[in-house]
Amino acid sequence: MNTHDLNNLRNLAGALAECAAEPINTERIAGWTALNALQPGRSMVLIYQVPWHEMNVDDELTLRCTSPDARAVEDEMRRRLYSWRHMPGDMVIEPVWRVPRVLRDEGFGLDESVDIVRTDDANDVVSRAFHPRIREYDDLELIRFPRVTADEPATIARYSELHEAFGDLLSVQVVGVDYLSYAPWDWLVRLWGVTEALEDLIERPELVHAAMQRLTDAYLYWLDQLEDQCLLDISNASLTGQGGLGYCDELPSVLYAGGRVTPGNMWGGAMSQILAAVSPAMHEEFALQYEARFLNRCGLSYYGCCDPLDTKVAILRRNLTTLRKVSMSPWVDVARGAAAVGRDYVFSFKPSPAVLAGDSFDAGYVKSQLAEVLHIARGCRVELILKDISTVRYQPQRLWAWARAAQEAVAEAAGA
Repeated sequence: MNTHDLNNLRNLAGALAECAAEPINTERIAGWTALNALQPGRSMVLIYQVPWHEMNVDDELTLRCTSPDARAVEDEMRRRLYSWRHMPGDMVIEPVWRVPRVLRDEGFGLDESVDIVRTDDANDVVSRAFHPRIREYDDLELIRFPRVTADEPATIARYSELHEAFGDLLSVQVVGVDYLSYAPWDWLVRLWGVTEALEDLIERPELVHAAMQRLTDAYLYWLDQLEDQCLLDISNASLTGQGGLGYCDELPSVLYAGGRVTPGNMWGGAMSQILAAVSPAMHEEFALQYEARFLNRCGLSYYGCCDPLDTKVAILRRNLTTLRKVSMSPWVDVARGAAAVGRDYVFSFKPSPAVLAGDSFDAGYVKSQLAEVLHIARGCRVELILKDISTVRYQPQRLWAWARAAQEAVAEAAGA
């Protein structure tokens, strides 16, 4: 790493260390821990999946390093600092820099054939039309059982470089896979086609079951390899699926586990968004019974994403023994969802990001809408998760104002 890049990263690492030393981090960690334990406390707020290409103000996100590796680290550092300054919600900055272990993963063979349409060449959010590749039983062989190995020399080299660069400012730590996610239908439709897959739920259900069986077996094979090779890790700072941060005092620690992390020490998550329009019975038959094989190996789990689950909580209860959080998308009936979730799970509400994409933005409207949700769900443990933000119309201040409005709504609801 050249001297210019080294000095740049050290300055950013120093700034992150200062943020990590602020007492608010301890308060937020306590808040997430209470929420995840279903204990009393205020609702929590988190923002992610941001259109970063639209967010640069006063060169705060402008990269100055020259080498590709240094620029990748710099990019993440600048984004964390930017979020902390402008739209923190209840984010936490720890005095730690995590280096992902380098894994060689052959993958599941789920390579899509797709047409892409863009409305903004700088945005990685695009529209896709998939060309079906699964039409018959023989095509299920496209779903492979992957082999996973760790590249220790590459991991050590990555760790050593960053530890030497700023290890005196932030604790540099190697981490393995620290969150377990299974979204089978997100993958299947890429090979099957959206319309074709939904039609085959009725026309060829045996083929759909065979595909889900094979994909689930492949994912469990992948998970077994990670566990057997000690490539799993615990990171409370990671996300819980499509929800908030995973700070928790309920999962067994690494020491309790004898120094070896298992899925039972970890958060897991699953979702089948493409099945939003099918009945609870069909969702259970064609998705949940398979996802349960994955999620019930985890210590705690999160279910859902953008699919409305207010009518499907009963099937989640019936199948998922480790369920702790349920996603409630912008399309749910909040009252019905809150009644179904009650105090048994976290009500993980996803406000619509569409309010950021209009011709104008009204922070007062945002606050009133969030206040209404918090009032209706006042008997639940609630997190507000703003994600899937495709655009802010190149006006970053909209997202800053959204964050302030959300915190104000949460504070007023807590004091009510």
